[in-house]
Amino acid sequence: MLVWERPEPPSRPTPSPLSRERIVRAAIDLADREGLDAVSLRKVSAALDAGPMRLYGYLSTKEELLDLMVDEVYGEIVPPEPAGDDWRAALKDLAQRTRQAALRHEWFADLLGGRPHLGPNAMAFREASLAALADTPVATMLRVVGTVNAYVMGAVRWEITELRAERASGLDEQEWRRTVGPYLTRMLATGRYPATARMIAGEDVQPDFDEGLDWVLDGVAPRVTGGS
Repeated sequence: MLVWERPEPPSRPTPSPLSRERIVRAAIDLADREGLDAVSLRKVSAALDAGPMRLYGYLSTKEELLDLMVDEVYGEIVPPEPAGDDWRAALKDLAQRTRQAALRHEWFADLLGGRPHLGPNAMAFREASLAALADTPVATMLRVVGTVNAYVMGAVRWEITELRAERASGLDEQEWRRTVGPYLTRMLATGRYPATARMIAGEDVQPDFDEGLDWVLDGVAPRVTGGS
């Protein structure tokens, strides 16, 4: 039986009462502070002032804990109200909410992709995505949602990777550019990278999540609306 359907142990009066909700919240707090690698049943139980063996009454493995954590974040993404009839606005809202949640919980991006998440909140997220395209053929629905999700996952992972790299180096964007500037100048002077030189010499345009998302939605719009 999957963890979503498995009943919790009966509550009992103890100095440190437990529940799946408390366990998941402690694990998320730990991951937010120290990263996903820091999450272990031992550390979570210590944060709750409980013995590690007590946690096994609520989940069987660390993988189940990660599933519960991911589903909790999906709960932050799903809009409180059903979307209207504007498919584009609905998908854009879900994409923006996903990015915001991933920036609050950077580890969340590390767990996106792979097998579908099956928790109730993840299924509500998927339902909201598909429902936005309810009037389209199933094949179109799946391809549009898959295309938008691929953009969101890629853009969010790129953004979080840059944030992590900046923190690890201790340099902000301008300091980093000054550090690598002389090397780039020498490499571009070889003439082997003309497109890169053109890009650097042009406007200082930074990737913009919303603009890129609009381009993706523009690209799939004809499939949704039936245009050419």
